[in-house]
Amino acid sequence: MREVRRGDIFLVDFNPARGSEQAGYRPAVIIQNNVGNKYGSTVIIAVVTTAAIKIYPFLVRLEAGEGGLERESAVNAAQIITVDKSRLVKKIGALSPEKMDEVNRVLKISLDLH
Repeated sequence: MREVRRGDIFLVDFNPARGSEQAGYRPAVIIQNNVGNKYGSTVIIAVVTTAAIKIYPFLVRLEAGEGGLERESAVNAAQIITVDKSRLVKKIGALSPEKMDEVNRVLKISLDLH
């Protein structure tokens, strides 16, 4: 398996999905720590969305081109999922340390961590 690092953006295969779960092939940011990324068979991710990006306290806005993404997008800290590494299709890019600081901030909001 390829190296997976916190802050990397991967195209993820979310099929099959149920109910309101993400479906299809979509980008996601690796939010799990690098020890877990190195030794685990699963990773914790936050889904990246391009649908109607609004200002919500659990979103981090990404400009087109940022992290290798083609379109304006947002990291959605309200959609945190653990997936098997076999669902990681290909690496798209990575977020800057400054952008990951923003992701950390919205994760704290989403998970009510103080």
